[in-house]
Amino acid sequence: MPTYEYECLKCRRVFEIRQRISEPALKVCDVCGGEVRRLLSAAPFILKGEGWYVTDYPSESRKQALQSEKSSSEKSSSSDKPADKPADKPADKPAAKGSDGTTTASAPAPPPAKSD
Repeated sequence: MPTYEYECLKCRRVFEIRQRISEPALKVCDVCGGEVRRLLSAAPFILKGEGWYVTDYPSESRKQALQSEKSSSEKSSSSDKPADKPADKPADKPAAKGSDGTTTASAPAPPPAKSD
């Protein structure tokens, strides 16, 4: 059953009433007898967590698949790392080729000589 919010135009009281959709809107304030109007209010709709349709109420098979994915990713991430990984050295890298096919050094070129 939806909750509707009303405001009394005479006493300015704002209140909520749970009504069926099929019921007519209230017309009179129950406190002062003044005219009331229905207010528009935001719907209480809240999304939480990692996702809306993926993680909400997962089936048993989905829970088992997520659990196996987590355990396999933890095992593979620990086995993929070598124990002592050497640091990349600039000397180990091959020289880059320029657009004309020649190899270029990784150091910057010296500035051109000035002509007087």
